[in-house]
Order: sequence, then C-alpha cells, then structure tokens
Amino acid sequence: MLFLKLLRESFLFAGDALRQNKTRTLLSLLGVTIGIFTIIAVQSAVDTLRNNLQNSVNKLGNNSIYVQKWPWVGGSDFPWWKYLQRPESDLRDFNELSRRITTAEALSYEINIDNRTIKYKSNTVEGAQVDAASADHDKTWNFDFESGRYFTEMESKTGAPITNIGYDIAQNLFPDGDAVGKQIKVMGRYVTIVGVFSKQGKDMLGISTDKEVLLPLNFARNLIDIQSSKYGPSIIVRGKKGIPTDDVESEIKGLMRSIRRLRPGADDNFSLNRTTMITQQLDDLFKVVNIAGAIIGGFSILVGGFGIANIMFVSVKERTNIIGIQKSLGAKNYFILLQFLIESVLLCFVGGIIGLFFVYLGTFAVKAALDVQVILDAANISRGLSYSIIIGVIAGIIPAYSASRLDPVEAIRTN
Repeated sequence: MLFLKLLRESFLFAGDALRQNKTRTLLSLLGVTIGIFTIIAVQSAVDTLRNNLQNSVNKLGNNSIYVQKWPWVGGSDFPWWKYLQRPESDLRDFNELSRRITTAEALSYEINIDNRTIKYKSNTVEGAQVDAASADHDKTWNFDFESGRYFTEMESKTGAPITNIGYDIAQNLFPDGDAVGKQIKVMGRYVTIVGVFSKQGKDMLGISTDKEVLLPLNFARNLIDIQSSKYGPSIIVRGKKGIPTDDVESEIKGLMRSIRRLRPGADDNFSLNRTTMITQQLDDLFKVVNIAGAIIGGFSILVGGFGIANIMFVSVKERTNIIGIQKSLGAKNYFILLQFLIESVLLCFVGGIIGLFFVYLGTFAVKAALDVQVILDAANISRGLSYSIIIGVIAGIIPAYSASRLDPVEAIRTN
C-alpha cells in the first residue's frame, strides 16, 4: 500500500511538473513523437504491403505452379535473349501434361486476350480485360461469385457462347438489375452472362477480376489463335492436397522435359513459376524498408531522448531545493528517483501516443487517397508504446539517479 501511495504521488508530481512547463513539455515531446511516428508508420506500411501481397498470392493459388515461357523474377544480369527463344506453352503441352501427371488436382490453360470496351445498351465499360480459360480455371484460381456460376464442363468443351464478368463491369452495365442471363457483345460475338465475380478490389500485384470478362477457351479458339505468344498462354497446375509443392514441381519438370524431348544435360526451355518466388523477393525488400525506417526513426527518437534527458537535468536543477525539503522530511532516495523517472517516462509515453495518433490519422488519409486499408494492429501499437517507455527510462534514469543522491542540506541551500 505504501508503494502504491508513493507511486501515485510520483505521478502527481510528474503531471504537475509537465503542466507547469507547457512549452518545454511540447518541445520535448516533438522528437519522440516524430520517432515513434516514423517507426510505426513504416512498420504499418510494410504490414499493409505484406497483407496485400498475401491476398494477391491467395488469388493466384499459393500451391499452384505456372508453366510459362518467361520466369517471374530476374536481376540486372537477366538473360532475356535466352528466354526469348523459348517456345510458348501450347495445347499439346497442356494435353500431354493433363494425361500424364499424377500429383495434380487440376490443370488449366489460360490466355490474356486484350483490353476491350464492353457495351450494353447505353452503358459502357472501357478497359475490360478479356481472358479465356479451360474448364478447371475455377480450381486453379481462388475466386467467389456475387451471383451465378462458373462454366460447366460441357459448356467448356463445346465452347458455348457464355461468359463470367467482373463486379465493376456488372455494376456499370447493369446498375438496375441482375446481370445473369443478359447478353453482351465481346469480340464481335454475343455471349450470355452466367456468373458475376465477387468484388475483389485493387491489390499489390494488380490482380483482380473486377474488370474481367472470362470466356471458355474453346469459344475463344474459334475467334483467335489461342496459342499465339501475344496472348501470353500459360498452363497452371494445382497440386493435390497433402502433396508438397516441391514434389509437384519436380514431376512437372520431368514431364515437360519429356514432352518437349529435351536431351539429358540440355537446359529447360520453360519456366516453372510459383507465388513463393514473389513473396521471397518482396520479403527481402520489406526487410530493407523496415531497417531503413528503424534507422530513421531511431535517430529521431535518439535526438528526442537526448532532449528529454536535458530537460530532466534542468528539471532536477529547478527543483533541487524542493528535493532537499522532501528528503529532510523523510523521503527515501527511491521515491525521489521514482518521481523523476516517472516524469521522463510519462513525457515519452505521451509523445508515443501522439505519434501513434498521427499514424492512425494517416491510415484514413491513405484509405481516402489510394483506397488501401492500412494495417495498424495491436502489435504495432504495443510496440510503439514500448519504445516510448524504454526511451523514457533510458533518458530519465541518470537525471533521476543524480536527484536521488543529492545531499538534503546542500539541496535546501540551493536557490
């Protein structure tokens, strides 16, 4: 009980000292506020980017492998001329792979056709991405439907004149009713809408079905050369549950080399891309950004800590005679130390709260400007407040200790 009473009195002393010197308190808070704001803002930005990236990866399928001409990653010495000579993934590759593979749950052949303007009566959507895919596209990608359904296997095989459209397209073309069952003209042909994708929004990789028009592959092959390199054909393989992705990739590699009749020792003329390739590279980037933010914020906090330490020495000097009176009346050394230490911690703590408040306001600004939800979670908040308390202890411990060691007689005589 005595300790709690002394702790309460220490907080009252500290609060009174901060109120009596408002300008000094405000200037002392500035360094800590900027430091905490910088560190937590960077960490929140990295968490937001990582979460956005993970959402993108989830759409791609985190256990899917893409058989393509070009690799997804490269460096300054990227041998583009080598990959330029490679053949595209074609229907023969797809059919042979489908027939031979044993570790796959599903395979799909997909192309990106073009950006087109889609119209329905007087309503128009510009920049709609027209794609085409085989029957198992819904098994190799992750998406939901706002209304309707995906193509049936029979519709895919026969190349039925049907389509799935994105949420934004449906909202713009059919603002007053359900799009399912309506007909739109795509690539000069009328197709019936059988499904509308759920709203996905923007993401870090630019992957979204919101403005997509998806056609059955066998419908598109009657209009264009679906094996042409200008459509970026790719084969997507999703492994069976319980089978490691490395095992699936190993089987695909062996089968593709066999399908393309590559002799032993010859380089692969295809790329096997996985979403982990993207996440690994971006994780390295996030680490650098985190370190840079920590260094910048650390310097700000360091300057703020020195400022608070200086202010605490000034505070000790101003209250030396009061310290002498307190000690002559029986105040223990730890009470004096606690009194000034709490003042330092309280000062930094308030600075941290202000810094976090500005980060919180920043999340609304980013949301309004970029339509991106910034992550400011409990971990970041507790981390910011912990940094504040630690800086408060470090900055205040020496002034507080020097105050607690003052001789009461000498302190009382000090003016």
